[in-house]
Amino acid sequence: MANTIKDQQDILAKLNIHALNPMQEEAISVIESNTNTILLSPTGTGKTLAFLLPVIQTLDPNSSEVQVLILVPSRELAIQIEQVVRNMGSGFKVNAVYGGRPMSKDKIELKHVPAILIGTPGRIADHFANERFSKAHIKTLVLDEFDKSLEVGFEYEMRGIINQLTTLNKRILTSATQGVEIPDFVRLDQAKTINYLKKKVVSKLEVKTVVASAKNKSETLVDLILHLGNQPGIIFCNLKDSINKVSEFLDKNKISHSCFSGGMEQRDRERSLIKFRNGTSQILIATDLAARGIDIPELKFIIHYELPKAAEEFTHRNGRTARVDAKGTAYVLKWEKENLPDFIKKSKIEDISKRAPRKPQYWETLFISGGRKDKISKGDIAGLFFKKGNITKVQLGNIELKQDCAFVAVPLTIANDLIEKLNNTRLKKKKVRVTLT
Repeated sequence: MANTIKDQQDILAKLNIHALNPMQEEAISVIESNTNTILLSPTGTGKTLAFLLPVIQTLDPNSSEVQVLILVPSRELAIQIEQVVRNMGSGFKVNAVYGGRPMSKDKIELKHVPAILIGTPGRIADHFANERFSKAHIKTLVLDEFDKSLEVGFEYEMRGIINQLTTLNKRILTSATQGVEIPDFVRLDQAKTINYLKKKVVSKLEVKTVVASAKNKSETLVDLILHLGNQPGIIFCNLKDSINKVSEFLDKNKISHSCFSGGMEQRDRERSLIKFRNGTSQILIATDLAARGIDIPELKFIIHYELPKAAEEFTHRNGRTARVDAKGTAYVLKWEKENLPDFIKKSKIEDISKRAPRKPQYWETLFISGGRKDKISKGDIAGLFFKKGNITKVQLGNIELKQDCAFVAVPLTIANDLIEKLNNTRLKKKKVRVTLT
């Protein structure tokens, strides 16, 4: 429960955002004044903030029940939205629930009922069936990336969930794709549509082709990475097997990377993203699961090691770079005898013979066995590393605080020394383990 609803400007200041973009301003106005809203806007334009700001204003600070339900198609998107809400500092409790993590964790967190609940359809349906909280106070429903969450595989669960929401007075559907049929059970009557997909946006994306002389493109991939230098980027593959082969080859060439695919355990996927965000891994090798709905910083490039089958996925992958007003490059890696699909229209051949200066890996990631539930803050963790670890501010990298653990980026050269100093020490009232991830 929250004591106050933070002013929008306070929230933006906390997020270090100086001004909303036109889509966000229009979305806030429309969502506030309409019962049902469809928000269509490209990946990376800030849709999450566009619906969260007006939704938070609708919350009753005196209620101790779930008031907003946000349904998402993937675990990563649930985690990302939860983190955005926490960073907003509204004072309202938020929790994300999803398959792939122990149900016991959900039960513990839901004992203190959140005002905003985010979840994947299967996990939310389970909580509904077991009546772990009241549904009677849920006034707002958000279907984020509804083109995915309303697909045939989710339809049965989605229908069951929405049919139980009898007190809704606001529905918000968002997507980066248009032309998706919305089923009748969503009850989206007289919806107002905000469509920024049709608006002409001057893209700063360049598409370049890199030609490999061999059918096995691994050598050329490494040459391209060495040409680009130490910049972070994503290599997109179509299959888990391809990811494994690329990963082995990058290991041989001592290029720091993480892997990310649907076949990995949720814990491993989450750690891959953490190491990519904090600079421990320069490269993320991923399937289309990473094309949208994950929280990663702006990238200068992505590489299509294997091309997707459809233009839509090509667009979503490319949306990971050249976001909003930034510049970026999508590299298409092809064998010299391979024909590019029709959806790749303009693509210059890139000469990758020159190599950029390359620095060795700088960061390593440490795991700490304590988190928010132990009343531990980022400031507590920083204090431990400064006082007992004897490091400087420059040596302390990104800190990511989770419900039951934390991850800290530190220089690789002192990582083992820090483990010796800090393992089995007390942080707040908890004795914590400090290990490599």
